[in-house]
Amino acid sequence: MALKYAWRDRSRCRMCHVCDEIVACPGEGVGQAEGCVGCRACELACPNGAIKSKDRLGSGEEIKIRVDGHSAHVPGRITVKDALEHLGYKFSKYPGEGALFAPCEVGGCYSCALKIDGVLRPACVTAVRDGMEIATSPTDLHVPRRIVEGWMCHTVGGVGTPWYLKGGRKYVEAAVFTCGCNLRCPQCQNWEITYRGKGSPMTPEEAAVKMTLTRRSCGVDRMAISGGESTLNRPWLIQYIEELRRLNPDEKARIHVDTNASILTKDYIDELVEAGMTDVGPDLKGLRLDTFMRISGLEERELAEKYRRTSWDAVRYLADKYLGEVFIGVGIPYNKSLISIDEVSRMGEEIFKIDSELQVCVLDYRPEFRQRDIVRPRVEEMVRVWKILKDAGLKTVICQTERGHIGP
Repeated sequence: MALKYAWRDRSRCRMCHVCDEIVACPGEGVGQAEGCVGCRACELACPNGAIKSKDRLGSGEEIKIRVDGHSAHVPGRITVKDALEHLGYKFSKYPGEGALFAPCEVGGCYSCALKIDGVLRPACVTAVRDGMEIATSPTDLHVPRRIVEGWMCHTVGGVGTPWYLKGGRKYVEAAVFTCGCNLRCPQCQNWEITYRGKGSPMTPEEAAVKMTLTRRSCGVDRMAISGGESTLNRPWLIQYIEELRRLNPDEKARIHVDTNASILTKDYIDELVEAGMTDVGPDLKGLRLDTFMRISGLEERELAEKYRRTSWDAVRYLADKYLGEVFIGVGIPYNKSLISIDEVSRMGEEIFKIDSELQVCVLDYRPEFRQRDIVRPRVEEMVRVWKILKDAGLKTVICQTERGHIGP
């Protein structure tokens, strides 16, 4: 296998220290070629595109590890994920394909976490070492973990927040954000959370206790989780919602999940509702595959199409089975540099075919992360978008603008 290391382009580096502050580097720091294990987390997180993976000269020394009780030899200075792939194990970015699920690749979501020397650690950002013990099938007794950050009292809410709660000065919900995402949106507006791998992972119970306390301090009934991508670590999210429901048994309590819906399959939706989810905000990234890829930053067409199709199917299934039981808010993007007005109109028509009662929230994509050359849509543009979607027959449309929300 080709060994990699992270190379820093000094001409592009702005000394923002993101690679030091949020990246879970398993080596000796960015640009330290000899100590790098080629995980690529710093390359994914760098907002300036100043870090690139390069081939390392030489094959490196081999080390001996044990996987599921069997001894094996693998190259040194690589990640556990790379070592397992070297031994023939398969990893996937779409769950349920008979492979280990490793979607975020920065160590935030813990979906790829394995028992490594007896401790649950993400395979994507853990370096192999001589004599390491790895178990690829942790026992049923293990408790899932995930890094979550940004506990706050929110005055606006997210895609899955009912329109009538937006726009006021009072808090509408308590919110938290999960680290790690399976998309690579170049205009990501929450990228410091999305690419964060540093931090202490929490169990579902620990996170639910903290959210319950946050709810009380905010004086609200709604408890929201977003990201990053909140749905990546399925066992963690299901147990978190179950714990929230146990700790908040009152009828007023609402549990809100915002998601890109890219892995939100029918059985996953059923499990979320059964666990206690009351509100959901699937955020669609486009109708056409090319648009979806441009906005999501994905380069693999087959994977992108799976994600795009799953997200639209999720909205249809939610509307068909749960509209009225679960509040559903659908997010769609707008920025003329990323998606045309015509495609936004067609998205509105498709959502109308699903159900005209669905709340639609249009997000005005602004310059952020690696897409700082785009211009945030003017209020007048968002008014036009609102009118187009209303003309499509949608009953509730709200548009995010720099001056607040338009609609419904």
